Amino acid sequence: MKTVTLSAAYIPLVDAAPLIVAQEMGFAEAEGLTLDLIRAPSWSSVRDMLAFGRVDAAHLLSPVPVAMALGLGGVTTRLAAVSVLSVNGDVICVSTALADKLRETGFAFDFADATAAGEALSRVVTDTLRIGVPFPFSMQVELLMYWLTALGMPRSRLDVRTIPPPLMAQALAAGEIDAFCVGEPWGSIAVEQGFGALLLPGSAIWAFSPEKVLAVREDWAETEPHLTDRLIRAVWRAGQWLSRPDSRITASEILSRRHYLDVPAEVIDRSFEGRLVLSPRGEQRAVPQFQVFHDGLATFPWRSQAAWIARQLALRAGLNPQSAMHAGRGVYRSDLYRRAVRSLGADLPGASEKLEGAIAAPVTQAAVEGSVHLMKDLFFDGRIFDPGQP
Repeated sequence: MKTVTLSAAYIPLVDAAPLIVAQEMGFAEAEGLTLDLIRAPSWSSVRDMLAFGRVDAAHLLSPVPVAMALGLGGVTTRLAAVSVLSVNGDVICVSTALADKLRETGFAFDFADATAAGEALSRVVTDTLRIGVPFPFSMQVELLMYWLTALGMPRSRLDVRTIPPPLMAQALAAGEIDAFCVGEPWGSIAVEQGFGALLLPGSAIWAFSPEKVLAVREDWAETEPHLTDRLIRAVWRAGQWLSRPDSRITASEILSRRHYLDVPAEVIDRSFEGRLVLSPRGEQRAVPQFQVFHDGLATFPWRSQAAWIARQLALRAGLNPQSAMHAGRGVYRSDLYRRAVRSLGADLPGASEKLEGAIAAPVTQAAVEGSVHLMKDLFFDGRIFDPGQP
């Protein structure tokens, strides 16, 4: 069958797996597509390649399309987040020197208690915490700001520096930063190289945060509805395949190839399994929901999640939160997602917004047809975000 070639940019991260697997395992071909996957050096290049028409689609940080809709960052092309590619998957890594200081205070690296970790960090870092993030508009920034400011650390004590994910370990080793927050495998690579120790998974701050999205230009989605639907379906099938435990080894080997992530397959497999090595000492922890590609409606672009992101961005940028939330909602295109995957018999929620942070344990709720299963989505401090309230 003749296929249509679509170009897609990505950053070498484990959460690029749905796009890579869609191409490598034939899910794109089944939809009549060939994905020309273009590895990019930075998130700004991914954003610009998509915004200016160099590629048709992108593996993109979940806040970027929202920030662009709010006029932040200098590029204002309208993007559409047509699917979530991954939920969670971030780690906070500290330098070995900072890890030693934390241990001297009696802090136990349990890799689960965000409050204890944040309070210990505040006690040890009495001046400025230099922390690396992959991009100014990223879930890493949102998680860090939400976590540390909720625990009372002034923003003036946070020196946030943008560093491409593959360069995080080197920046830590060179003493340019004290810590970083990034998607795997780059936290584990810092541990493997002896430069850092993992302090906390991002899921300990928000248990079900949208990490990356499948993004296209809004005008492209409108003029190419059939290609948009086929792309969403291919990636949805890839996420479903990735959710199977027996797919892990194959997926890890695919992503480890030189032209994709170019890191050992064993390190990638730890992320898929949620079993991470915390430090050069070899301590291991199992993290439920560490990285989710399909279960719990992980791929559904909830407009309430876009509203939460928009509100956080607005508060820092001095924008009107209500206006920002309204603009942000329109970026997460749950309508296009529903149209594309309905024919697959995919679970679809009855509404496109929900309370964020209200689910303490997996629950079953009524859906468009039958029921859907939702996973724990708590914020570490117990707050609940209601997108319908000021």
